[in-house]
Amino acid sequence: MKASQKAQEELQQIEKQVASIEASAGKNDKNDQTRLQLEKLHERIHTLRQELKATQTAWQKTELARHPQRPQTLDYIERLFTDFSEIHGDRGFGDDPAVICGMARFHGDEVLVIGTQKGRDMKQRVHRNFGTPHPEGYRKAIRIMQLAEKFRRPILTLVDTDGAYPGINAEERGQAEAIAYNLREMARLEVPIIATVIGVGGSGGALAIAVADRVLMMENSIYSVISPEGCAAIMWRDATKKELAAEAMRITAPDLKELGCIDDIVPEPEGGAHKDYETASRLLDESLQQHLSELKKLSTSDLVESRYKKFRNIAQFFQTAS
Repeated sequence: MKASQKAQEELQQIEKQVASIEASAGKNDKNDQTRLQLEKLHERIHTLRQELKATQTAWQKTELARHPQRPQTLDYIERLFTDFSEIHGDRGFGDDPAVICGMARFHGDEVLVIGTQKGRDMKQRVHRNFGTPHPEGYRKAIRIMQLAEKFRRPILTLVDTDGAYPGINAEERGQAEAIAYNLREMARLEVPIIATVIGVGGSGGALAIAVADRVLMMENSIYSVISPEGCAAIMWRDATKKELAAEAMRITAPDLKELGCIDDIVPEPEGGAHKDYETASRLLDESLQQHLSELKKLSTSDLVESRYKKFRNIAQFFQTAS
């Protein structure tokens, strides 16, 4: 058994032990011996988490990005923004609950917030279509972005989707065209745009709301053109080679920062964002404030030009003489 697997199993056992002790003792009914025991256990948890973080693989980060308790768009909206007012419908077909759009205030600034929402329980997940948008979701998003441009409001997007919905109904309503239209229109919007991958950024379904001046990734998020399982099925005709595919695809935040595909990495609480929503939100809040203040200093022409150059330069490689 790998050392990381042993550490993970020990961590899970200790966390269960801590939960059991705290439940039996109660929050305000811990004697000195119990407190001392809990302190030692928490120290061991911290040590194990640091060891696991140091040896974390791309696949393990993929599992963290997909964690069912990971904060979603509505969790961040609740903690980061005030006066949020949701806007529905694409004015052409209908509304898509997988895409949330609305005006809000961010530290006094009026902004537009857009994000994908997967839902928690099965009822919510079905309602949100498991976070995979239909064409009307993308058309709603760009409609509201153009409204934000009209009123000179910065756009903040939160990305957490495995990709656009691939069903026949979505294709009949122009899924590919809706995504392509968003890519073109976002590239020339004359307001600051910041996109943050908060969980899974999958394929064109993620990119359709992520053509931004600054692209951020949460520390344990992933961003890729296809899932590791899908890549393994294509390359090796064996989906069980997902771990190998995850490493080869370079889908983690540090890899993508090194490749120049993203601009910044937002740190997460120890153990992952799902462990502490408040801290995760605070860290994202600090990063958004920093980047938004920098973008607001740019003129409109500089903003659009730098965004154009940014995406033109991504994935360009030059061979040098040895």
